[in-house]
Amino acid sequence: MAHDVFISYSSVDTTAGETVCSILEQNGISCWMAPRDITPGLDFAEAIIDGIKSSKLFILIYTASSNNSKQVIREVDRAVHFGLPVINLRLEDIPMSKQLDYYLSSVHWLDAKTPLLEEHINKLSGVVKILLRKDRAREEDLEKAIRDGILQVGQDKKSIAVLPFKNMSNDPEQEYFSDGMMEEILDRLFKIGDLKVISRTSSMHYKNTDKSMKEIARELSVANIIEGSVRRAGNMVRIAVQLIDAGTDAHLWSDIYNGDLSDLSRIFLIQSEIAQSVARELKAVISPREKELIEKMPSIDLAVYEEYLKARSYLFEGGTREALNQALEYLNNAIGKNSGWAPLYAGLADVWMWIQLGGYESPSVAGPKIFEYLNKAMDLDQDISGIHYLSGLVAQWVEWDWEKSEKEFLKALALNPNDAQSRLVYAQLLLILHRKDEGMAQARLAISLDPANPNSKFLYAGTLAQAGEYKTALPVMEEIVADNPLNISAYYMIEVTAFRLKKYNKAINAVKHVLPYYNIKEEDIIEIERTFSNQGFTIANVEVLKHLEKFLENNYESPHDIALRYIYADQLDKAMDWIEKGFEMHDPKMMYIASPARYFDALYENPRFIAICEKMKLPIPRPI
Repeated sequence: MAHDVFISYSSVDTTAGETVCSILEQNGISCWMAPRDITPGLDFAEAIIDGIKSSKLFILIYTASSNNSKQVIREVDRAVHFGLPVINLRLEDIPMSKQLDYYLSSVHWLDAKTPLLEEHINKLSGVVKILLRKDRAREEDLEKAIRDGILQVGQDKKSIAVLPFKNMSNDPEQEYFSDGMMEEILDRLFKIGDLKVISRTSSMHYKNTDKSMKEIARELSVANIIEGSVRRAGNMVRIAVQLIDAGTDAHLWSDIYNGDLSDLSRIFLIQSEIAQSVARELKAVISPREKELIEKMPSIDLAVYEEYLKARSYLFEGGTREALNQALEYLNNAIGKNSGWAPLYAGLADVWMWIQLGGYESPSVAGPKIFEYLNKAMDLDQDISGIHYLSGLVAQWVEWDWEKSEKEFLKALALNPNDAQSRLVYAQLLLILHRKDEGMAQARLAISLDPANPNSKFLYAGTLAQAGEYKTALPVMEEIVADNPLNISAYYMIEVTAFRLKKYNKAINAVKHVLPYYNIKEEDIIEIERTFSNQGFTIANVEVLKHLEKFLENNYESPHDIALRYIYADQLDKAMDWIEKGFEMHDPKMMYIASPARYFDALYENPRFIAICEKMKLPIPRPI
């Protein structure tokens, strides 16, 4: 049943929660609150998630108790993830915990610190009714509530999204250039640790959108928007940029820059000036080291720079083999003109990493190329965050050198504190090492920097699953396949998490979407479903394995994933055999075998399993 409002509160504040609920419902606003609305016998956590998902608005009763409540933090996390508008009803004037501040720095709040509480709740009722409306006057009434001091704006004033720059040239083929200018300015803003800067992928989500600045800012949880345009005529370039307060639509700063591409140093200087002007306007502190990185000028000519921008445009296209091949061509062309510019080799290493991840080439083919180009880039320039990210990734996935991996990720984040991808992969490393709280903090920060990127959302859900947060991970994965029904990896993760939750119907439904990948015919899939209906999930997986074994005669599949399927079939000796094969074959997924996800807990007491963990220098997991 749908509700208007979900009320989140600490158990210490039950009386306040009940009062808020009572007055809101007297004003015709339906509420969901625990434990009142939890049906006896239902799982508590599952009921909470369902309550949040079925509501249109989330109200937090903020006190010293809720400030440090793990349950409240989990509820806020889910509300933010599901995109619910959040209102913070502040009953006590206390500093916000870092965990809550992470979520609530960008939401609206209403002060109820003075008597009478009932009067404040009546004001809250008025605000809620405004937010629940969909008419044209809604935004005007909301702004009036802010102007009247009823509702406070809580956005982080140093948060910003850079929207795709408009190509004002007569030539549509120059789109790569206008995109490239936006990305280069972004790269410089990323280096400023005192700014929260939304990732390129999430910003590009709004290219050619008809959404308003306020809508975009609300969806990305930022206070400010940069928009701009690029006009190119031959070698002459005009870049127009403006900084907008998304809450008020006020133009905070704007400027127009002219440059000649025959003098690239001027173009790079413009990019640097824009980044620093934005930082000054938002009163962001730039450290001497950050300033040095922002003002760093490469020594390249226009031909190399254009090839590089074209390569990046294809690299960001979505990872198709055709796009990656085009990126390779442009990067190799650029290296033919200038073999001493590190970003070209970093780009090649990145492309080959995507080629391997996409399954277009085996690790034996792609791996040496990744190492070659990564080492070349590292020799030329140590100040590129992407190089250290890739180095950390290789150390994690290929070398199983956890210490080196962490050092490289930290170097990457020192150079680019707004790098969501580095944070997500670093989060998974921390979970592998059983540093769960640190890992989840990195994951939550990462998804706030890249909320509209499907790949980041997938990595975030995978991180939740690796943390053992199955109930939270499952709905995220279900969202992903709802948006992209062809995402086989997401269906696989749904199967994994559903199995851990003993939701076998969901697991087998996910399996149906994975099985065609193993070349299993439709009639065989129907038979596997029938086996599940008659004999259960374990026997159904025995049938799946018969087909998988045939598939493996001519195809490769991750030994980690095969071992997991033998776990499902309760064939533990064969599962262990594949774990050992995974170690011998250096399967990158092997790093997850001892994570808090506990996928392989049936093997934790097996001496062979313990021996593999010791060889990989993984924490030895203990049975519960």
